[in-house]
Amino acid sequence: MSYLTLKLTMKETELLVALVSDQMFRREFIDPKFPGHKANQGDIALGKGLMTRLRTLMNPDAVKKALPVRVAQ
Repeated sequence: MSYLTLKLTMKETELLVALVSDQMFRREFIDPKFPGHKANQGDIALGKGLMTRLRTLMNPDAVKKALPVRVAQ
């Protein structure tokens, strides 16, 4: 797996999260109603994980809470 580094403004990140959220809703709840639709649960799970990571990045307090606290020894 290769990684990609992006620099996005907060506004760009907010827009990206909104677009991902809308797309995930469509794939999970609307598309299955169409005849012949074949859902890819792996893609849906990957998209939800991405959406969660982006939302976490938008909230700096959530990142601080998620980081483990090191105890001096």
